This record gives sequence, structure tokens and C-alpha cells, in this order.
Amino acid sequence: MILITGGAGYIGSHTVHYLITRGYKPSEIVVFDNLEHGHCEHLPKGVLFIKGDLLDRSEIGQAFKAYPIESVIHFAAYAYVGESMANPYKYFQNNILGGLNLLEAMKDYGCRQVVFSSTCAVYGIPLKLPIDESEPIKPINPYGESKATFESILKWYDEIYGIRYVSLRYFNAAGADFGIGEWHEPETHLIPLTLKAVLDKDYTLSVFGTDYDTPDGTCIRDYVHVTDLADAHLKALDYLKAGSRSEVFNLGFQRGISVKEIISIVEDITGNKVIYKTSGRRVGDPPVLVASSAKAGSVLCWSAKRDIRDIIKSAYSWHCNR
Repeated sequence: MILITGGAGYIGSHTVHYLITRGYKPSEIVVFDNLEHGHCEHLPKGVLFIKGDLLDRSEIGQAFKAYPIESVIHFAAYAYVGESMANPYKYFQNNILGGLNLLEAMKDYGCRQVVFSSTCAVYGIPLKLPIDESEPIKPINPYGESKATFESILKWYDEIYGIRYVSLRYFNAAGADFGIGEWHEPETHLIPLTLKAVLDKDYTLSVFGTDYDTPDGTCIRDYVHVTDLADAHLKALDYLKAGSRSEVFNLGFQRGISVKEIISIVEDITGNKVIYKTSGRRVGDPPVLVASSAKAGSVLCWSAKRDIRDIIKSAYSWHCNR
């Protein structure tokens, strides 16, 4: 059986659905989620659900006691850069201590495979572009630091206890599939907020920073469709099941898109003008983050199939039908 922590969240629930389309039975999947940001209604029928919090070591231990869990996909984490700058304790407590409680339960119950949902935020401001896995780990916000710290912990649990892992450092997840879209409270991600500016005439989009060293002055990011990410998690799981060693992979479309370019594409797809205002830079935001996914391509045979227009079209359709 597979345990998916944070499996009722945005990327987690897509991954649950994707696993089922690839032959897993719902009864083979256990979702562990405290529902702070997750939504039970996004889960397929038949999936085993446990409402629990990784900060309670006894609750995650009970999950392993109740089911013969052989592998884990670990999503459960806080993931807002701005919030991490305002409340670092929250991020270090949840993302590190919660992860440690998971690893201890895995150790105690003989589970030795984990796919970790990491982030490009571990790199901070990169020295070269596109970013590959040899880039130095230099996070510039507590969110990235918490993920980088847990990656270091994973290395020691592999060396000491033989818990093998794949750490997937992915870039901006976006898009919609399986009737699921981005539904965060609060919403901070650019694409859903840009679509909100189209669909809600009372909402004005905020563009943070127009003086970056980029062609149009706005931040550049690499966007990857959430279903492509789900596929990467399945391929990483298969990689571990084949007995392969622990490894780290970057996941992205390998093309950077600026904030202003996103606005332009949304206007083109929807046929509506995006009303926005400009503000100062957000603390902790690097100017450019673009992935090299060559290693994932050569080792996992993974690549992102859906481009930025596919991403925005799918998200727009979901928001219209929500």
C-alpha cells in the first residue's frame, strides 16, 4: 500500500487520481491529511482516508499500524514563501518536525521508500540558468530552508536506516485536471489570481516588482502542469521500487515565463483584459527560476508534456466551471 501525506491537497489529490488511472486500486492508497488546506471532496471514492496531523507522532504511527504501508509520497507541508518570512517557526515546526515524525514511523514499521515533494526554493538565487541539480543549496527564505533541511535529514535516514528516497525539486505547479484546480485559502499563486482578475470584475491583480533584471522587469518562473508532476511522482515511486539508490531531480518545463507574459497569455486565451496594479518586490522572491530537467529525463524518462497555454487553458476551464 502507498501512504500519501497531504494527499487531499492540490498536487496530492491530482497524484491520487493519476495513480488510479495508471492501475492502482483506490483501496491500495491511504491518504493522511489534516485538511487545513486539503479537500476531501477531491479524493476518488474508495481511497482510504485518515484525518491526522504529522505533528502528532501517535497519529502517523497509528496509520502505519493500521495498514501495511510499503512506500510513501510526502506532500504535507506549508508552502507560502511570504508567510514563511512572517512566521518562520510555523514552517520549521511543520515542515521539519512533521517530516521527522513521518520518518520515525517509517523506520519503526519497516517502510523504506519515500518520494519527497521538495522545491526549487532550496536554490535561492541561482548562479546559473537553467538550474540543474549541481546548483548550490542556498535558500533565501524559511520555506526553502525547511525543505533543504529535510532533504539533509533524508540523507542521514538513508545512510543510517536504509530509507531510500527521491527528492523532487519542482518549480511552479499550475493547471487543473480530474475536476480539481487550485483552491487555496488564501490564494497567492499567480495563474489563479490572474484568472480571478478576469472572472471577478471587483478584483485587481497585484504585480510584485517591476524592476527586476529581466526583459520586462517582472519575475520569471518555470511553470509545470500538475498532472505532469503527478506523473513524475509515479515514475519516482517506480524508480525506488526497482531498488535504485536515493536521488534528487529537478522538475520543470525548462522555459521561463514572466509575470507580464502570463498576463498577456491569460488575456489572449480568455479574450478579457486583466486589470492589475504594481507594487514593490516581495521579500524572498528571486528574479528568475528556470529548471533543467535533463536528469529526470535521462534517469526517470520524465518530461513535462503540457506547455504554459495548456496550463492556463485547463485552469481557466476549471475556474469557469467551479
